[in-house]
Order: sequence, then structure tokens, then C-alpha cells
Amino acid sequence: MSTLATVLSIIMAILGVLLCAIILLQSNRAAGLGAIGGGSSNSDSYWSKNKGNSVEGSLARYTKIGGAIFIILGIVINYIH
Repeated sequence: MSTLATVLSIIMAILGVLLCAIILLQSNRAAGLGAIGGGSSNSDSYWSKNKGNSVEGSLARYTKIGGAIFIILGIVINYIH
């Protein structure tokens, strides 16, 4: 295994642990399938409009970015081997 692949594998492992922690910190969304039929009326609240500025919005953003980086690292490591 090359040095670059080893370094990227270590970064990927650390990123995986961080992603697990970020996902566990997120709140539970209990709306489920009821939100499809309009059962949840949270769509017009102040919190939902400013969700990107809240802690939950930040965690969701970090999850998306971390997941994308994780997938890209996996593809790069696959091509290096």
C-alpha cells in the first residue's frame, strides 16, 4: 500500500468517526410519513425558516459535506490501489 493511500485511509477513518458523532448529535425527526399528507404544520414556523442558522442546520450541513468528502475519499483510495 502506498504512503498516500495509507494517509488517505487514516483520514477516512477519522472522518468516519466524526460523521458518526455528528449524526448522533442530531435531533430525532419524529414527523415520519405524517408530514407527507400535511400532518405536520411546522413548515411555516420561525424556526423552520431560520433552520440553516441553528445548531441543527449546521449539523445537517456538516453531515452532507462530510458524507460527500467520505465518498470522494473512498473513490480516490480505490483508484490509488
